[in-house]
Amino acid sequence: MTATLTLPELSSSRRIRTVGLILAVTSALAFSSSGPMIKPLLESGWSLGAALLVRMAVSGLLLAPALVLAIRRERAFLRRHWRIVVGFGLTAVAGCQILFFAAMQRMPVAVALLIQYLAPVLLVGLAWMRTRRAPSRLVIVGSVVAIAGLVLVVDISGAQFDLLGTLLALGAAVCVGAYFLISERAGDDLPPLALASGGLLVGAGLMAVLCASGILPFQAPAVEVALAGAALPWYVPLFWVAGVATTLGYAFGVMAVPRIGSRVASFVGLSEVLFALGFAWLLLGEVPAPVQFVGGALILGGVVLVRMDAESGHRDDALTAPAVPAP
Repeated sequence: MTATLTLPELSSSRRIRTVGLILAVTSALAFSSSGPMIKPLLESGWSLGAALLVRMAVSGLLLAPALVLAIRRERAFLRRHWRIVVGFGLTAVAGCQILFFAAMQRMPVAVALLIQYLAPVLLVGLAWMRTRRAPSRLVIVGSVVAIAGLVLVVDISGAQFDLLGTLLALGAAVCVGAYFLISERAGDDLPPLALASGGLLVGAGLMAVLCASGILPFQAPAVEVALAGAALPWYVPLFWVAGVATTLGYAFGVMAVPRIGSRVASFVGLSEVLFALGFAWLLLGEVPAPVQFVGGALILGGVVLVRMDAESGHRDDALTAPAVPAP
């Protein structure tokens, strides 16, 4: 017996997906401003460990009221969900950032970005392995088109292969995939903002241990940075990255994924690269090349194709559903 949606249910479902898309795009927009804002800070003497520690800690504290409210509503909240919160903090928060920046030190930033943003393709492959069903033609074509656009946007011409750097960047891609998969499990039982706050605080705790032990250097001088032709004190870009970009990025992201699914959300997340180009152009004077605009159009085309697949009734619940046993 096949269940069918009534007209009000269908309308409500479409509204939920529309809101999810808006949240996902806003999350990508917020995240994309972090790089152009934090780059001048690092060039002025701040260490990566210090910047990431402040970024995670401030953002986690800003979202902490949601975590406190969830604990007050359910006394056993932490006992029930500590594994998923810690997993989110170690992978979706700390893991993807540490691994990406480690890879960036061994290879060009563009190559590290390209590999990290293979996460949507990894999710498609995971669903294929778990269900033993090949993805639809729209998803395959959309994946190829989006990745082709990503190659044009990040411009990897002349890059040299580095095995360790490639493995680190792949690790970052796996962590990005974990971000979407874990976020998909948020809901009434596990409030999205509580998950984001807990994960950010776990990530900040890990960064504090790494900095205190000397594994990562901690340098936070009171410097001025140049942004959009103006000299600004160090706390201005840092406040934006921690208080706005990271907070809104994670908050809207974890609220978007349960509404549109991890697969669509991961492809929408590719728009972060396009927004980052715009911020770099606006704040740092880095003018995009014409081919990057072409790549941006391809990325958007790929996202539309994957979205059309979701609208046609193909759901990506397979990513979180039990795997089909082998015959």
